[in-house]
Amino acid sequence: MTPPVFAHGHLRLYLLSLLAESAQGMHGYELMQALGDRFGGTYVPSAGTIYPRLAKLEEEGLVTKVADGRKTVYAITDAGRTELASREGELDDIENDVTDSVRRLADEVRSSVNDAMRTLKAELAAAAREARTEARDAGRTVRADSANQGSRNQLQRAEAAINDFRSEMRSELRMTVAKGGALTDETVAALTAGLEALKRSVLGK
Repeated sequence: MTPPVFAHGHLRLYLLSLLAESAQGMHGYELMQALGDRFGGTYVPSAGTIYPRLAKLEEEGLVTKVADGRKTVYAITDAGRTELASREGELDDIENDVTDSVRRLADEVRSSVNDAMRTLKAELAAAAREARTEARDAGRTVRADSANQGSRNQLQRAEAAINDFRSEMRSELRMTVAKGGALTDETVAALTAGLEALKRSVLGK
């Protein structure tokens, strides 16, 4: 099981630190975006994670909220700044934990991409072997047009596997970006290199 990004009570303190950096205050979506930026797009908290903690901070008098049109802007209070100052050492530890979490989440992203690449490679290799086997058997027992039909069927299966992978990866990557995430250069490079290696393996080059 993947460990939580923040230990108990740490997200609450981290939200205070983000609000302390803003002179005009921030609304909930801006706080979610700011957290996503700190994590390089590998972690973007949900509204169900952020707003209950903001409500608790308001109850404790550590933040205030003001309606700004259809949005609610949160700002840190003097009491909140005092709380933050008294726990400065703890906040440093949280920053170190965030760095470790970013690295761990980045490794998980790379691992998921590599797993998908290995699965696709295995499926394409199996389809290619089946196509070659069926082509050889067809050449011994049926006319050439029957063998060609078998190859076309295998080609369709291979193309379907490629299209399924392409659709799934596009959906996952677009969802990440839509949630405010960011694709790292390392992830794109790993995906590009993996696809190139797969192409050479399948084509025998």
